[in-house]
Amino acid sequence: MSFTTNIKNEIINIEYPNTETIAELSAIVNIGGQLSKDKIEIYIENLGVSRRIYKLFKDNFKTQVIVEKSSVNRLNNNIVMHIEISDNDNQISKALGVVDNNGKRLYAPLDYICDNVEEKKAYLRGAFLICGSVNDPKTSRYHLEFIIDNKKTAMYVNNLINELKLNSKVLKREKNYMVYLKEAEKISDFIKLLNAYTNLFYYEDIRIYRDHKNMTNRLNNCEQANIDKIVFSSKEQLENIKKLKEIKDFDLLDDKIKEICIYKEKYPESSMGELAEIISMETGQKITKSGVNHRFRKIKEMINETR
Repeated sequence: MSFTTNIKNEIINIEYPNTETIAELSAIVNIGGQLSKDKIEIYIENLGVSRRIYKLFKDNFKTQVIVEKSSVNRLNNNIVMHIEISDNDNQISKALGVVDNNGKRLYAPLDYICDNVEEKKAYLRGAFLICGSVNDPKTSRYHLEFIIDNKKTAMYVNNLINELKLNSKVLKREKNYMVYLKEAEKISDFIKLLNAYTNLFYYEDIRIYRDHKNMTNRLNNCEQANIDKIVFSSKEQLENIKKLKEIKDFDLLDDKIKEICIYKEKYPESSMGELAEIISMETGQKITKSGVNHRFRKIKEMINETR
């Protein structure tokens, strides 16, 4: 099973107060429902989610609900479930805030549906069950999305997510809208919002492993870059010492310049920091990395002046 299916299967049996299940149903019907005056029809591939929709309608409205296998999705061999809910004169649709008192379709629910934080979370839970998906953290990128047909509904879902500080965005596609999250931490927060804790722990374990691996790679790259820098710098310093000896009488040079030349040729692979430690230890006279660097700059200046 996919990571998305695992999350949905984890949350479909959690019990919530009626006001929250109404908000959840409102999202499901608003995004996935086909409405007429006497019925609501929903098509969905996930069998567990179809059972939850059946239960929520029976618990909240005591109405007739028919669930049957509709067809097979030939692309991936999944069975599509057809749910039909009796809705005389749009009474259920009105209660869910998806039509007004005149039966006009509302693509963003009435305010009382999502009156507090928990009801907003419930609406997002319903949206995720009907049209949400999230990449397995083992894949190359973090991504959570909702595919929604109507722009007004997409913007409503996006606003709800951002009210919870999850930083989602909306992208227009050819026939629909995608509300999506890309940040690993925000996706983790959304899974937590769904109360899918088993899958949250799985997600966090993989994310921590990937972050640690990426950090190790970055450190290795930095270390290699430092080594390359030291090798290049050492090569240049040795070449400058050779040139200096060709154009100057080495015995007549300043003692500090002669000292740095002797030690660099003696320890050619040492960095300036290592060279400073070696000279300080062997001569008993303290010299810093900055002091070593200053002497090499002086050698370079002497070569340039002669040229």
